[in-house]
Amino acid sequence: MTLYEELKARGLIAQVTNEPEISEMINNGKATFYIGFDPTADSLHVGHFMALCLMKRLQMAGNRPIALIGGGTGMIGDPSGRTDMRSMMTVETIQHNCDCFKKQMERFIEFGEGKAMMLNNADWLMKLNYIELLREVGACFSVNNMLRAECYKQRMEKGLSFLEFNYMIMQSYDFYYLFQNYGCNMQFGGNDQWSNMLGGTELIRRKLGKDAHAMTITLLLNSEGKKMGKTAAGAVWLDPNKTSPYDFFQYWRNVDDADVLKCIRMLTFLPLEQIEEMDKWEGAQLNKAKEILAYELTELVHGKEEADKAMAAAKDIFMGAGASENMPTTTLSDEDFTDGQIGVLTLLVKCGLAASNGEARKLVQGGGVSLNGEKVADFKQMLDKDFFKEECIIKKGKKTFHKAVIG
Repeated sequence: MTLYEELKARGLIAQVTNEPEISEMINNGKATFYIGFDPTADSLHVGHFMALCLMKRLQMAGNRPIALIGGGTGMIGDPSGRTDMRSMMTVETIQHNCDCFKKQMERFIEFGEGKAMMLNNADWLMKLNYIELLREVGACFSVNNMLRAECYKQRMEKGLSFLEFNYMIMQSYDFYYLFQNYGCNMQFGGNDQWSNMLGGTELIRRKLGKDAHAMTITLLLNSEGKKMGKTAAGAVWLDPNKTSPYDFFQYWRNVDDADVLKCIRMLTFLPLEQIEEMDKWEGAQLNKAKEILAYELTELVHGKEEADKAMAAAKDIFMGAGASENMPTTTLSDEDFTDGQIGVLTLLVKCGLAASNGEARKLVQGGGVSLNGEKVADFKQMLDKDFFKEECIIKKGKKTFHKAVIG
């Protein structure tokens, strides 16, 4: 099986512009490709997993990845999949987020001379002269065609700003610039980016002639990939300071039965032959599949040691071993207490079990929170410091456990 055939078998390919040539380039390590990442936070989340794993697979086959950070386009904001306008970030915030991204990406791809590159489109977009851009690029775009693009339709209902309207032109210019300056001959992105990517391919052909080789390909299920990054308590981050390795493990351990094999196929590096055997699993065997998924991805992001700890903690809790030493733990300081007490809602937020007091209140009112085996009935409950002298085990729902201690 060729690499391209494997990507299709794993469910990663949705649309392409020239399948025979794309297949030949990927299989023979001739692709220099880019995937864009918006620096809207200081950590990547599990919604980026497909892109990161794809970059790793392609680099292993000799292709060269370009991780393009949208420092310039981030000053505008991608309207794709949005019903409101994104807030603008400062240059300093964008740069900080870019630095964080590279550290996390290094677990997936290898940067260096002749290897993967990380570029920031602010380096060329911020230098553009508006009149020159209109003359050089503007004439290549039809407003009528742009308005038919799916990424703009959703925003048209509530009002699409001219600022956002320029996003497609900026993204298309990225591919044009990378093609000319870095030999980038292929771009990857999710289904929601298809119109923007076609704009880049067309711009290269319009400016450089029909013989210019620029290929476009999309990843399947990008919208689902973005949903993967969201849970009731917010995003599932790759940064261990935002989502602990244990919580990361538990997120994948608790995926729906219908999704587990799909996730294993798309996101792990297990051989397809092994996965095909797992396709026959059902009932209790699916729990084993979920453990495999959770372990493989936790090892990929956080390393074997953390994956082993998370697995051990999960087994301890399942077997009723109580407060495992591997259980995720939050250390409370004196500043977390007011007059020697802390509210249960504040505690839940502090431990990362809820994103806000409002969300924590709903959890308590729904009967989903227990402290040391006792269900919390009153969301106004206050806890004295003495309560934490022994282990305080917080249980959220049926499967999430957390320990709170005083430092």
